[in-house]
Amino acid sequence: MRAATVAMRRAYVPYSKFQVGAALLDKDGAVHYGCNIENAAYSPTNCAERTALFRAIADGHPAGQFQAIAVIGDTDGPIAPCGVCRQVLVELCAPEMMVIMGNLKGDWSIRSVAELLPGAFTPLSLHKEEQG
Repeated sequence: MRAATVAMRRAYVPYSKFQVGAALLDKDGAVHYGCNIENAAYSPTNCAERTALFRAIADGHPAGQFQAIAVIGDTDGPIAPCGVCRQVLVELCAPEMMVIMGNLKGDWSIRSVAELLPGAFTPLSLHKEEQG
């Protein structure tokens, strides 16, 4: 959560002023920071979780080999990834990987990727079974 807080302070949020940070732990113990980055057009905005994941992939770390991700924001309860981030987590992380969600008050919750998006659309969903 400390690393996620460091990332949160780097957020670019001139419109919402709502900072979110994420810290992704890879299999080698390295931490990849992510923060939300807004855009005046809104749809190009990128969440902290996706920033951390995309950065790790761009830095050469293979999908599916991350250990955990911590996410923090200034919210009443533990912050949770949005639906788009949950879908990206399903694609790039193991189903059992832990997502640690917290807030600045010290509240936290932990769920697996699979728990955050049950019945997820996965790469396997793209393949039709051979019909004979």
